[in-house]
Amino acid sequence: MSTAISPTAYNYKVVRQFAIMTVVWGILGMGLGVFIASQLVWPELNFDLPWTTFGRLRPLHTNLVIFAFGGCALFATSYYVVQRTCQTRLISDGLAAFTFWGWQAVIVGAIITLPMGFTTTKEYAELEWPLAILLAIVWVTYGIVFFGTIVKRKTKHIYVGNWFYGAFIVVTAMLHIVNHASLPVSFFKSYSAYSGATDAMIQWWYGHNAVGFFLTTGFLGMMYYFVPKQAERPIYSYRLSIVHFWALITLYIWAGPHHLHYTALPDWAQSLGMAMSIVLLAPSWGGMINGMMTLSGAWHKLRTDPILRFLVVSLAFYGMSTFEGPMMAIKTVNSLSHYTDWTIGHVHAGALGWVAMISIGALYHMIPKLYGRAQMHSTSLINTHFWLATIGTVLYIASMWVNGITQGLMWRAINDDGTLTYSFVEALQASHPGFIVRALGGAFFASGMLFMAYNVWRTVRASNSVEAEAAAKIAVVGAH
Repeated sequence: MSTAISPTAYNYKVVRQFAIMTVVWGILGMGLGVFIASQLVWPELNFDLPWTTFGRLRPLHTNLVIFAFGGCALFATSYYVVQRTCQTRLISDGLAAFTFWGWQAVIVGAIITLPMGFTTTKEYAELEWPLAILLAIVWVTYGIVFFGTIVKRKTKHIYVGNWFYGAFIVVTAMLHIVNHASLPVSFFKSYSAYSGATDAMIQWWYGHNAVGFFLTTGFLGMMYYFVPKQAERPIYSYRLSIVHFWALITLYIWAGPHHLHYTALPDWAQSLGMAMSIVLLAPSWGGMINGMMTLSGAWHKLRTDPILRFLVVSLAFYGMSTFEGPMMAIKTVNSLSHYTDWTIGHVHAGALGWVAMISIGALYHMIPKLYGRAQMHSTSLINTHFWLATIGTVLYIASMWVNGITQGLMWRAINDDGTLTYSFVEALQASHPGFIVRALGGAFFASGMLFMAYNVWRTVRASNSVEAEAAAKIAVVGAH
């Protein structure tokens, strides 16, 4: 250990900025989710205005929770983890600041354009070409900051969490740039460079890998750092983590065609997507087991540590949703589940149970350290948040499972003469109770974020910038 305080204390400013905005965008994105869920219960909430209809607000909800909330969580944690595991400051404070302000600009652009109806119509890639270009520039800059920091690391090896963050950054750039290739015809209108089934395949190659790399690989980087840290145990198996990494990135990229079963996509491509999705179960569960087994000898901590509870329950939901995904990719299962609420339930098992809960746990671990505090303002508030999040997620998923299977069975029921037994409206009426429970579950989850915001605000208010900067310097000194 060195005796002098290093002049190159970590850049915690950009980490703090992204961490705070994760909470802000989480409240807005999830609040909007509750609102559009309520529109399905009470259609009058559309207000008969074009920019408040479900069709306009739903893409804004997905962009806010995935790219604003999830994206800010990934930026915050990756910048935090890469500095601490490489024992060096980010390679450029200016470029890091650009990624923060540029990312917020993209999100504000989405908030303005999507309710106005400016959209490419591509799932998770709705932003029109000017915003897509800005996003690409910000993302490439992010890659430069992240990999530049790894190049100047003081440690010999690259910690496995950084491998996952690095793969997520590289593949997300590739997906975004290829899928957004288009011909602009005006400032807010463009046409895809691809057509027909090719366009569909490029889109779902992107769409599924937005899930596979943005919402899985990046957050596994988070898991590999924060679970061992919070449990105060080394990762269960470093060897398994390396096998997990290479298997995941090799297989995930092929799974996209399972979104296009029973379409004009060639049958061999559909079958390949199905097969790869099923094989994907192995590396997914390898990662989940590695995280869970890290708690060997530390399970008793779950009684008193709600932060660890967030992290461990997120792994349970990750295991569940990565079992459900491959099952839903099987053609015979997909023929029942596709276009139903079962898909919505599956997405939110991953989004709420895995992505949001591990992000929340990571933030609760990180924020006191960023602001020079021993711990969060209130442990009981974290506990309250945990139960609201868990109950909300279970209500959401269960209601969508029941709705999805009900819808699938009603749509395929036929009379002896070959006519449909039920009209679409009858299936919609049968779904109504599930819509109510889903809105309630979402409200539970979103209300937890308000408790978090208060807890974070009190924690930040109790600190001062001098203490926080001292904490950053002490962290560097301790690392050397």
